[in-house]
Amino acid sequence: MKKAIFALLAAAVCALPALATTDHVIAPIRQFIDGFNSGDTKSAFAAYASGNITIVDEFAPHLWTGPTAAQDWAAAYDKHAKETGVTDGKVTYGTPTRVEVEGDVAYVVMPTVYLYKEHGKPLVEEGQITVVLHAEAGGWKMRGWTWAGVKPHAPK
Repeated sequence: MKKAIFALLAAAVCALPALATTDHVIAPIRQFIDGFNSGDTKSAFAAYASGNITIVDEFAPHLWTGPTAAQDWAAAYDKHAKETGVTDGKVTYGTPTRVEVEGDVAYVVMPTVYLYKEHGKPLVEEGQITVVLHAEAGGWKMRGWTWAGVKPHAPK
């Protein structure tokens, strides 16, 4: 019994550094979402890698690629929000359900909830963001992401 408890404790202690090492990979995703939530575009854009970016999202044109994809997506989001009466957009996020790191690239899946109002009516959309990241001189940065969510609905 003592050996089993010791093995369990040893496994837990060994797992802690592995979990801690993913925090720096996840940080730019949180930075992007937190920047989006607060309207701090400078911080949100700083989470992106240099060079070409790819973004897939639920509103038209659904795909943004290239070195200005982040800015183009933000402009399209603002246009879509104005056209559809969307206000008070906020994204919450949970603990990643998957983090894969191989050398200087990473793949992260994180549960999210998009909360907003459409013409004053509260809506919620549970989903997830899947992000590809690249390790650069300044740390991990987002190279691309995709959003997938259920059909928006009234809060329960």
